[in-house]
Amino acid sequence: MEKIKAGLNSFGKAIAEFFKEFGEAVVKGDIFVKLSLLWMGAGYVRRKQYIKAILITIFEIAVLAFTFGFAMEYVSKFGTLGTVRQESVFNMVTMKNEFNDYDHSFLILLISLITFVIWAVSIVVYLGNVISVYHLQQRAKQGLHINTFREDVHELINKKFHVTLLFLPIMGIVIFTIIPLLVMILVAFTNYDQHHMPPSELFTWNGLNNFINLFGGGGMTITFGYAFVRVLAWTLVWALFSTLTTYIGGILLSILINSKKTKLPKMWRTLFIITIAVPQFVSLLLVRNFFADGGIMNTICANIGLTGWLRDIGLISTSYIPFLSAPIWAHIMIILINIWIGVPYQMLIATGVLMNIPAEQLESARIDGASPRQIFWKITMPYVLFVTGPALVTDFVKNINNFNVIYLLTNGVFVTTNQAMANSQAMETDLLVTWLFRLTQDYYNYKMASTIGIVVFLICAAFTLIAFNRMIKGDREETFQ
Repeated sequence: MEKIKAGLNSFGKAIAEFFKEFGEAVVKGDIFVKLSLLWMGAGYVRRKQYIKAILITIFEIAVLAFTFGFAMEYVSKFGTLGTVRQESVFNMVTMKNEFNDYDHSFLILLISLITFVIWAVSIVVYLGNVISVYHLQQRAKQGLHINTFREDVHELINKKFHVTLLFLPIMGIVIFTIIPLLVMILVAFTNYDQHHMPPSELFTWNGLNNFINLFGGGGMTITFGYAFVRVLAWTLVWALFSTLTTYIGGILLSILINSKKTKLPKMWRTLFIITIAVPQFVSLLLVRNFFADGGIMNTICANIGLTGWLRDIGLISTSYIPFLSAPIWAHIMIILINIWIGVPYQMLIATGVLMNIPAEQLESARIDGASPRQIFWKITMPYVLFVTGPALVTDFVKNINNFNVIYLLTNGVFVTTNQAMANSQAMETDLLVTWLFRLTQDYYNYKMASTIGIVVFLICAAFTLIAFNRMIKGDREETFQ
């Protein structure tokens, strides 16, 4: 937490310094620096950097043209997300039914958000431009050399190549990650669902109503709160058990295979690696069919009398074992199947880590009379946790969002009988992410899907920050060197 605070303080100081420089440039700058507040290329013209002046002027004109020639039509409606519904009107001139000039709520939301991002970037460029021309003024006063455009380009390719190299990735992150995330966040504060679907219908802002409904404050007719508690509980249980079982299982399997007492270790390692070579979705679909109500496993269990015995003792009430069609059975089977899929991968990681444990520490422990169990708990596990700790955190977060395992194993097999869950389009086997997916694909309830997405992000972010802060706390590198 201290490092996070330090990072935020540094970021705040950098922003404060940036605005301080801008204020100094406006106050102490010459007429051309001040003129740059209106015409961004003025300062470059004064310093004979004409190509820069042309480029920054084109940028300024493009932003103004985009703003007043296109964006303001949408931004002006951002507060309401549109008021004119789509209607078909008969045109007496063309003698045809034509649509009126209607509002499209989603386009208003999207284009307004893109405009806000462009304005934010433009403001930073605008302020930075004034600071830049002020620096040129200072260099001119001191008689220092002012770069030509060719020298600036050469500097970007050499001395400032990191800036040039990062430009395209940053643009990609803004366009393909930040903007979609912001759209999702904004949708969570609207009533965008199957009853308010553009262009035929409008949607509008509804404040925190979606969050209130999700956390059970929407009244007796709202079941999202009921479903959310159960889905969240199963998500956390699944993430915990799926992470720990595969992690511990991978370490134990690696120790077993790499033991000097194990015969043919290469053969055993190869057999387990084969499960990784087969695409995961193929394995999951096959296993789903094996454990379906009419699958081969139920046939075998019925033939050996296991199904009848379980029915006699009251564990099941059907003519088959509901491996993937009853909540408790499905929860247990999903975790067990995930062990089979995930342990070999963790075994490979653990093998690499175990091979790098300092041999001197192990030998010293044996000489001191430590038993194999003591060596495992005092040396092996601390070292493995130290090296793979960040990966363990990542695995936990990944399992919170492990869409493949849950969806492929239960889709078309599990059907909820809980009416309250069904009313919220959720199932007992759903993770938050699969519930979110179903809301967007089958029920078009984008508002609640976005709300759930924000909750998933907050859970993952909070856990990651706390876990990594504790793992990197202190100086433990020297212990394992």
